[in-house]
Amino acid sequence: MRARRKTRKVLVGPVAIGGDAPVSIQSMTSTYTYEIDETVRQIHALATAGADIVRVAVPESRDTEALRHILPQVPVPIVADVHFHFERALEAVEAGVHKIRLNPGNIQDRKQVDRVIRACRERGVPIRVGVNEGGIIERKDKGKRAEEKAALVSDYAGHLVRIMVDKLEEYLRIFDQNDFADLVVSAKSIDPRIVIDAYAAISERFDFPLHLGVTHAGPKETGCIRSVVALGTLLAGGIGDTIRISYASDPILEVDDAREMLNCLGLRQRVEPELIACPTCGRIEIDLIKLVKDVRVRLAEIKTPVKVAVMGCVVNGPGEAEGADVAVFAGRGKGIIYVQGQQTRTVTEADMLDALHEECVAFAARVERGEATLNTGGVTIAPPDPLPREDGSMPLPVVGR
Repeated sequence: MRARRKTRKVLVGPVAIGGDAPVSIQSMTSTYTYEIDETVRQIHALATAGADIVRVAVPESRDTEALRHILPQVPVPIVADVHFHFERALEAVEAGVHKIRLNPGNIQDRKQVDRVIRACRERGVPIRVGVNEGGIIERKDKGKRAEEKAALVSDYAGHLVRIMVDKLEEYLRIFDQNDFADLVVSAKSIDPRIVIDAYAAISERFDFPLHLGVTHAGPKETGCIRSVVALGTLLAGGIGDTIRISYASDPILEVDDAREMLNCLGLRQRVEPELIACPTCGRIEIDLIKLVKDVRVRLAEIKTPVKVAVMGCVVNGPGEAEGADVAVFAGRGKGIIYVQGQQTRTVTEADMLDALHEECVAFAARVERGEATLNTGGVTIAPPDPLPREDGSMPLPVVGR
């Protein structure tokens, strides 16, 4: 992990982006913004899941009008997503929105862009300006368009990154001429490799805070890989100030995965339990997959970052679970539960889920009362004796460590 790259600080309502502020999580509602109650409900759900900032679409005037009713009801700053109509940006600013997402390339009249910038400057509203892979190739100048497309054929990734950086510099010049520096910058692509290279290039040239994201990432099943490859690489390299993981799915999943990624990188303090589990193999003698799913559901009610390990055997489990606060080692018909390295009880398979949950709740309560501390390193877990099978035979012996 490299140290975070130092950037300017921009305030989105009470949430800081850049500077010494922690990496913030963003998501976007999937509702029609003019459906006020549904939009408010989803914003609250995203905030509860861990979103620091939420973006809403405002393609029509009824959407910006709805902002006047939405903003007083929600607990996080709201970004208005503006594309082709500068009037929507002016209306959103007037309604009290906390940030504007604007692409100057989509608004042909420079005077209209200037009006939006002036309105945001007067109200102290920051703007995110970005470039996307799908919208930066020249459209009006046919000669230039032909040149760019020919260059892309010879070196698509390299030339596209150059175009993205040049286009972004062109946009930023507009804001500089308007004496406006409350900017957050983004450069998105569907290709994680292009995302990595583009943000790396931008971070060397500009000191504006960076909004990381992979555009059109797809469904969660594949989009999570595409997004985490790019965003995780950049964040580990010290690049990035706010992130959005984008899925063609429930936006709550975006926030869940973004939060977990930041937790894993040590860029966000975990506030919920962490669940680890061993991979399935031929030694497993219980339905480990179902047990893990059930444990995950039960842990959702706990608000202390207890580390819980669910292991399907006593062969490698003790070594793999040494950092856990609470662990279960399961064998056919039985489970042995440990709390910070000390065996507490042996239970039947039928009682395993309830017993593990009880131990987690009890340990979390002790932590909250100051009677116990969470593991920050490892604990020594003495391997339990192998559990006999129902026919009395013994499974594979415990591997010595």
